[in-house]
Amino acid sequence: MMQYVIKGGNPLVGDVVIGGAKNAALGILAAAIMADEDVTIENLPDVRDINVLLEAIEGIGAKVCRLDAHTVRINGSSITAVRVNDDFIKRIRASYYLLGALLGKYRKAEVSLPGGCNIGSRPIDQHLKGFRGLGASVAVEHGMVVAEARQLTGGHIYLDMVSVGATINIMLAAALAEGSTILENAAKEPHIVDVANLLNSMGANIKGAGTDVIRIKGVPKLHGTTYSIIPDQIEAGTFMFAAAVTMGDVTVKNVIPKHLEAISAKLKEMGCEVIEFDDAVRVVCKSRLKYTHVKTLPYPGFPTDMQPQISVALSLAEGTSMVTESIFENRFKYVDELARMGANIKVEGNVAVISGVRRLMGADVSAPDLRAGAALVLAGLAAEGHTVVDETKYILRGYERFDEKLRALGACIYQAEDDKDISRLKLEVV
Repeated sequence: MMQYVIKGGNPLVGDVVIGGAKNAALGILAAAIMADEDVTIENLPDVRDINVLLEAIEGIGAKVCRLDAHTVRINGSSITAVRVNDDFIKRIRASYYLLGALLGKYRKAEVSLPGGCNIGSRPIDQHLKGFRGLGASVAVEHGMVVAEARQLTGGHIYLDMVSVGATINIMLAAALAEGSTILENAAKEPHIVDVANLLNSMGANIKGAGTDVIRIKGVPKLHGTTYSIIPDQIEAGTFMFAAAVTMGDVTVKNVIPKHLEAISAKLKEMGCEVIEFDDAVRVVCKSRLKYTHVKTLPYPGFPTDMQPQISVALSLAEGTSMVTESIFENRFKYVDELARMGANIKVEGNVAVISGVRRLMGADVSAPDLRAGAALVLAGLAAEGHTVVDETKYILRGYERFDEKLRALGACIYQAEDDKDISRLKLEVV
């Protein structure tokens, strides 16, 4: 089992290049199978979730050609099955995007119920409501979601709650439905816009992505295209907070600064200098961080996927901070691990009260999920002594060459495969 061994105390300094957005790529890969021509996707992140989804796409018969680590060509003309039932696909949340893609193209789809990180209840009722609003019948049978329709017809769909996944799934299905669809209370995240732009480049007619009302006029078919995925907002934010917790100076390159405004605003409140360029953001931290309060919200609010990272930073800040998690109820599972490192955090319901301490101490901790795992790595980079982060499989789901990029900034972080490896690294990395 892979683990990270970290020796903290080094300020991170230098430049880091951000890869393509995982959350956008998952929806885009599903959309790519909807054409019977070549769809070439560039700036694809080489992470576990992406590779699992590509295996599933290939498993139903689509042609998948990995041109290089960050480019793939997909052709959906050879698809022979609309049933996706694979042990791997159950482990990633985005398996459900194949529902919308297959339903739109073939009027039938059977996909395993989604898996992913256990960060709280993430029902797919809004997805199913959207499919029914397009005229499909939907049922859950033996762990599979089964959706089918003799004809998909555009409709007026109002989401009861803002849902990124449901917004993307409904866009996928409605792109090939007959007539027009109006989707209200839609999610506005950057990757919603990215999936819509990809679909439009394939011949779809989607307007309003990035607002709370999306209008989709169905087209008979989609065609091939070449498309480059936007930079990953969450990877960028993680490195921005890595600079803050280590009192470093890091320039985060290949980003869209507007997508990072909520993150940048909080870093400024905490006393960091944030300098924006056309496609880069520089974060400089010269003194102890200051307290602040934060509440996770749908975009353009502060992202829930950045909540563990800011909590690590606030655990080192002067004063008492409050972090309110309004999206997922199990997102504070990392708090006990952080407490092992000396953090002073109390959780009541969906609110964490954080009294900042001057230092964290290295400890053996376990990553409970993807973003919490990355946050515990940040804590290890800031802590005194050695930290061992277990269950790095979660981190590898969403961060490409995470340890390598951190080492390039001056971090002492290495991979270990067993206890013997850990003992050796602790002696060598001093």
